[in-house]
Amino acid sequence: MAQAQSTGTAAHGGVRTDAPNVVVPSMLAADASRLGEECRALDAAGADRIHWDVMDGRFVPNITFGPDVVAACRGSSARPFEAHLMIVEPDLILDRYVEAGCGLIIVHAESTRHLHRSLGRVHDAGARAGVAVNPATPIDAIAHVLDLVDLVLVMTVNPGFGGQRYLATMEPKLRAVRAMVRATGRPIDVEVDGGIDAETAAGAAGAGANVFVAGTAVQRDPEGPAHAIASIRSAADEASTAWRSS
Repeated sequence: MAQAQSTGTAAHGGVRTDAPNVVVPSMLAADASRLGEECRALDAAGADRIHWDVMDGRFVPNITFGPDVVAACRGSSARPFEAHLMIVEPDLILDRYVEAGCGLIIVHAESTRHLHRSLGRVHDAGARAGVAVNPATPIDAIAHVLDLVDLVLVMTVNPGFGGQRYLATMEPKLRAVRAMVRATGRPIDVEVDGGIDAETAAGAAGAGANVFVAGTAVQRDPEGPAHAIASIRSAADEASTAWRSS
């Protein structure tokens, strides 16, 4: 597997081996009538990469972005794209998101009977692989696939809708995941998604997260997305000092 570039803009997901704090705005809160313009604005605002919340109305009670929509926006952004597949049977379509320009594909542990095989299919399609766990899912569910992933996503809301309140009760889980990935000796990122803003990013960063997906907080910041992204990154940098130095 090729080593990620240190700039955070590598073609296959931008996962950085030095584990900096990365802010990844979600398109879920974007204006759906102008997605290309929204991507360009996030580039200018300092996004590290762009997160596509893919929902099928079955795994979660909502329907969002198909691969053709993502592909149509690929030319509007220089940032890496990641697809968070909140869908059943991800094996049937994950390669379409790679073809659409997503260098990182995140599969839910709960969405597939054969998680090991699904993650392998991501690599076969030419992308980096991530694994996500819902709030009620124990981290034991991913213990035996860490050799296949570049990122673990800990959901800090129940997936399906934007604008939900951050579940601070997930912070002990984040600490456990950080300890688990450190034990592998591999440069695995720990991502959080759900209710992230500058305040909650500090709690998540203190617990071990280094990648922060933010939708509403970025898209609806009265001072603009650049202010929101900078605030989240600054809060995370300050809060993550303790675990980084341990």
